[in-house]
Amino acid sequence: MGEELMQHLRSRATELLLREEWNESVQAYSHFISLCQHHISHTHQRPDLDHLLKLQKSLCLALSNRAEARSRLRDLANALHDCDGALEIEGTHFKTLLCKGKILLSLNRYSLALDCFKAALLDPQACLKCEALNGFLERCKQLEHQSRTGVFDLSDWVVNGFRGKFPELAEYIGPVEIRKSEIRGRGLFATKNVDAGTSILATKAIATERCILPDQNEELADNIQLVMWKNFIDKVVESASKCKRLHHLLSVLSNGEDEDVLEVPDVNLFRTETEEESALSMGKLDMDKILSTLDVNSLVEDAASAKVLGKNSDYYGVGLWILPAFINHSCSPNARRLHVGDHVIVHASRDIKAGEEITFAYFDVLSPWRKRTGMSKIWGFQCNCKRCKFEEQICSKMEMQEIQMGLERGLNMGDAVYRLEEGMRRWMVRGDEKGYLRASFWVAYSEAYESDHKTVRRWGRRIPAAEAVVDSVSKAVGSDERVLKAFLAGLKRRSGGGSGLVEMERAMKLARGVYGKVMKKQAMRTLIELGNHE
Repeated sequence: MGEELMQHLRSRATELLLREEWNESVQAYSHFISLCQHHISHTHQRPDLDHLLKLQKSLCLALSNRAEARSRLRDLANALHDCDGALEIEGTHFKTLLCKGKILLSLNRYSLALDCFKAALLDPQACLKCEALNGFLERCKQLEHQSRTGVFDLSDWVVNGFRGKFPELAEYIGPVEIRKSEIRGRGLFATKNVDAGTSILATKAIATERCILPDQNEELADNIQLVMWKNFIDKVVESASKCKRLHHLLSVLSNGEDEDVLEVPDVNLFRTETEEESALSMGKLDMDKILSTLDVNSLVEDAASAKVLGKNSDYYGVGLWILPAFINHSCSPNARRLHVGDHVIVHASRDIKAGEEITFAYFDVLSPWRKRTGMSKIWGFQCNCKRCKFEEQICSKMEMQEIQMGLERGLNMGDAVYRLEEGMRRWMVRGDEKGYLRASFWVAYSEAYESDHKTVRRWGRRIPAAEAVVDSVSKAVGSDERVLKAFLAGLKRRSGGGSGLVEMERAMKLARGVYGKVMKKQAMRTLIELGNHE
């Protein structure tokens, strides 16, 4: 009777698995596994080697199949536990090695996944699934290389007009550490010099939510955003309830209170290869804390410091990316982010020195100090970066106030630029500080150079060349798409469409600051052309 029941349960569980009824399949396999383990314990008391081997083989396959069903339900911790149980019985079990490798790959644990696939390749069954197995091996090798080097190449995807699936990207943490920040709470800091365009980190969102917002109906747009936010919260809660590691990482993020006394986590906590989930506790989710944590740490995709590539650029999107949430705001930022599917790649927008804090622009930093001050209040903080301190002092000068009021009343942009440049000469403004003020009055500079050649000729050498302004602005506040466009427009006006090698290399350097070093020159030119038509 017992064997008949086991046979029935095994057939039923397999049928449910094939029908992709994952929950029911897990339940059926769990019942079968319990009976199987019970029979094995009794067989040990009355040894029957052939029967024992048969039971162990059945148990191994049942554990492997339950692991497959659990992995489809994203119950990955228990799925891995089942795989380990199956491999204890038969260490070279092909199906289990393949299943475990796929789970580890989905957890971004590339080296361990690669070990599983290599072990599976030695099994005679590998020849029957050679193409699929080799595909997993190649994916693993590529992702492991990305995670180790931070080298990403989106060239083919960009040149092909973003058609097809989003490129598969690895988790990557570059030369950074978390420290106490003079800006606010904790921040992310470079541990070595980083060149403009170099990737700093790459990670996939815990959860995202996207929609298309109507342009003309503000009330409807607000209602849609409320629904989005609810859906987004539900996704985060669901993910955290299934994963101890994610549950723990959420608890490490700030919820906006007592930031100065928060513990500074080791950056290795965020590396997926060093995951030790068994040592983590799984307490009850505090919904109030979850809500405040998401309010503080969520990122909007289409933001001042971000570029969304591919079909998602048509949507309004919000998401939670854990490590980028530690990046504070500065009005002289040094980093930007590139959104590719649910992944974000953070790169240096200008050269960064070792020990310097990594910072984003939370809002438009190509705007005057008073406007930025108002924006920071909306965000709930007061920016005390080096640039804001300098501009607060210099904006108290009467002439600066006159220039600002003149622009508001329709002062000619070229006249405004001339007066500002003359003022900076008298006030002995040098280096980055000159770049700060030019960035603050970027609208005046860009319109003066673009709209009226007579304005530039009128002032002659008393106002700087457009290239000098672009260089000082990008050095002071990092590369920006608008600055890149202005530089390219200047090249086109002077050369009639053609550009020399030196000028194009300068354009490429600016473009790497905007988009990162994630594509070859042909793809970068394609992206620049797309940007110029937006």
